[in-house]
Amino acid sequence: MNAVIDTSRYRDFCSNDPVAVEHVRTAESLYLPFVSLAELRSGFLFGTQASLNEQTLNRFLNSPRVSVLYPTTQTIRNFSQIFYQLRQQGTPIPTNDMWIAALVVEHDLMLFTRDPHFTHLPQLPRVR
Repeated sequence: MNAVIDTSRYRDFCSNDPVAVEHVRTAESLYLPFVSLAELRSGFLFGTQASLNEQTLNRFLNSPRVSVLYPTTQTIRNFSQIFYQLRQQGTPIPTNDMWIAALVVEHDLMLFTRDPHFTHLPQLPRVR
């Protein structure tokens, strides 16, 4: 399995959630969106274990199976289409999650998340 792991599932993995640990352990490749990386690092600054959390994240990122996904021109086009689709449906979702969805579509990957609002985007294959 090749999957995009979002912020919620990364946190689950770090908390030793059995489902998250199993998916991370068995994934062929994992991709962390740039916005998840920013959310995580921002959150670390508000916590009491910023240094430990940063070390854990760096170990994760240094795995040869993990890559960070950054936006391209195609990501921006996908974001625009997703934004339009969600507005037409009357089901807006957080902006950062639209960026994640745009990257999933662009790279033809599965999304590993527990956020239910991604169900408003049926074109996103999700890890079950």
